[in-house]
Amino acid sequence: MARATNSPASRKRRKKVLKYAKGYFGNKSKLFRYAKEAVQHAWQYAYAARRKKKGDRRSLWIIRLNAACRNAGISYSRFMEGLKAANIGLDRKILADIAVRDEVAFNALVKQAQDALKTKAAKQA
Repeated sequence: MARATNSPASRKRRKKVLKYAKGYFGNKSKLFRYAKEAVQHAWQYAYAARRKKKGDRRSLWIIRLNAACRNAGISYSRFMEGLKAANIGLDRKILADIAVRDEVAFNALVKQAQDALKTKAAKQA
């Protein structure tokens, strides 16, 4: 009597892994043993990249804000300090969007930040 191998389920599982590995180089797209390893590594990289993407986005927003601030005649750090002093609770994503799409509104925010910095300096003096 032959041993039971659960052939349909095994074949389905192997075909699924090879489908995920489609387009990989050499044996990694053809042979199950190597494809399984390559797919597992790919999933690990994808998981890490989804988290890294959030930091990359934040970096992009800060770069855009810094450029817009410099055009408005203030540094990024002073601008953020001024917004905090003025109790303006917009996050970097929204600020970067305003800087790119609406220069007039962004310049108004810069003006508010500068005014708040002046009042803060006056209080400390």
